[in-house]
Amino acid sequence: MHYEAIVIGVSSGGLNAMKILFSLLPAGFSTPIIIVQHIGTQSGNIWIKLLSDKSNVEIKEADEKEIIEKGKAYIAPPNYHLLIEKNKTFSLTVAERVNFARPSIDVLFETAAEAYRDKLIGVILTGSNNDGSKGIKRIKEYGGLTIVQEPKTAESPYMPASAIETIQPDYILPVEDIVKLLIELDKNKDKSE
Repeated sequence: MHYEAIVIGVSSGGLNAMKILFSLLPAGFSTPIIIVQHIGTQSGNIWIKLLSDKSNVEIKEADEKEIIEKGKAYIAPPNYHLLIEKNKTFSLTVAERVNFARPSIDVLFETAAEAYRDKLIGVILTGSNNDGSKGIKRIKEYGGLTIVQEPKTAESPYMPASAIETIQPDYILPVEDIVKLLIELDKNKDKSE
């Protein structure tokens, strides 16, 4: 299967999970990664710097109307919902909070599902609320691939557990194994192009 994008939702305990993910991704990983992390309004650039130090993939904050490119990872800016338009560009909004969060994982996942349909991979990692459960359900409904962190391995198991209650994910894995799977899917994509 040829997947065109990966969306990741992460909250409490997310920095450690994302450090593992980005330290293991190889140079040349081509599938774009789009991330919503629940973070304080001032901490976005610090977070990107901490992750970039260990990463072989370029990580940047998503910009309004930016075209989503292969080989890059994008993080929602603090205090903005990140949406994906049908033409595979970003849109930012300060609409009201969803699940007490802005950016909201559900908002990203639901708009990404509409844009990418069955060419999308949705990943829910550690977190302490149920943001992402509706969104990953939408990804599944459109035929996308759904991956949830094994709750026992999450610093905060509530968010992955909530996602598992909402859908039967295609995979339930620790972060290291999620990365191995994403690398395998990315390699297979290259063969099919």
